[in-house]
Amino acid sequence: FHEDVAFLQKHVEVITLGQGEGQPQVAIVPAYQGRVMTSTVGGDETPSHGWINYDLIASGKLGPHINAFGGEDRFWLGPEGGQFSIFFKKGDPFDLEHWQTPAVIDTVPYKVTSKTDSEVTFRHEAKIKNYSDTAFSLRIDRTVRLFDRSRIGEMLGTVLPAGVRAVAYETENVLTNTGEAVWTKQGGLLSVWILGMYKHSAETIVLVPYVEGDEAKLGPIVNADYFGTVPAERLRVADGVIRFSGDGQYRSKIGLTPQRAKPVLGSYDATRQLLTLVQYTKPEGATDYVNSMWELQDEPFKGDVVNSYNDGPPRPGAKPLGPFYELESSSPALALKPGESATHIHRTIHLQGDEAAIRRLGKSLLGAIE
Repeated sequence: FHEDVAFLQKHVEVITLGQGEGQPQVAIVPAYQGRVMTSTVGGDETPSHGWINYDLIASGKLGPHINAFGGEDRFWLGPEGGQFSIFFKKGDPFDLEHWQTPAVIDTVPYKVTSKTDSEVTFRHEAKIKNYSDTAFSLRIDRTVRLFDRSRIGEMLGTVLPAGVRAVAYETENVLTNTGEAVWTKQGGLLSVWILGMYKHSAETIVLVPYVEGDEAKLGPIVNADYFGTVPAERLRVADGVIRFSGDGQYRSKIGLTPQRAKPVLGSYDATRQLLTLVQYTKPEGATDYVNSMWELQDEPFKGDVVNSYNDGPPRPGAKPLGPFYELESSSPALALKPGESATHIHRTIHLQGDEAAIRRLGKSLLGAIE
């Protein structure tokens, strides 16, 4: 963690939350949209959990398409694909060559509006246009909040065992319509989309609990068609839990609809005895989520609530972006009136330490650990 922070400080301003040496901490970069770059449970080893793109940051250069600086909680907006996409210009084909991350969620710094030892708030105002030429004027208010140990126990509904170290924080992301027009389904809607990039390992498994039940009523359990079919050994669905490889060796992505998703997902890295949990706000009864598939869509509001991405070479012999793996959550599609706001909270909890205790926690909180 200290190495990561020292490296980042050579290139950008870093805000660290926490009580200092040996304690849980998070590192945040205002220049990267108030992004949480990494965190640590503290202790002598101070392992660092976020994936950071050293090469890109050290180069000091910005590239086309996306500047994948890394980080374990980044603020994005959706949708990525479709007729209401904010990543493609009107009439452009939906391919990698034409895909462009908007500056507001890629290269623009966010302003710090308040700060304490345990939280920091950012603000940014912007205008963007979607594929259908609908214009959005918006304000982003984003707060990063670090929690203490007793609060982590409350959030998990359990007392943390002595042999388990923990770090937990949330980002509270408020999107406000600052324009004169109502945001409508006809013109397209936006969503708050939070993505966390983590260090992969050969033994990292993403664990996503799902609502069990009849496909005729609830629809398919998992959408795994983003980048072609995921091989069976990389994706197993059984007993209420999806198991998806986070080994950073094979480009693949999965998603769950609001009918199937639960308000928690996570991963277990057996090489580090590291359990990562993500909790997020999932409003009761909300069914309209933006669709990010790279195509003109029949159902632009039948998208996913949660996603997980495993990085890998985009084609044989090519270099991966990372590699890393991601856990992501989205707000519903936001039909905001002028002056109206919506809030999406995304919470990240890392538990590390005694293997037996960590595995027990994983099994009770996610329903499986392998």
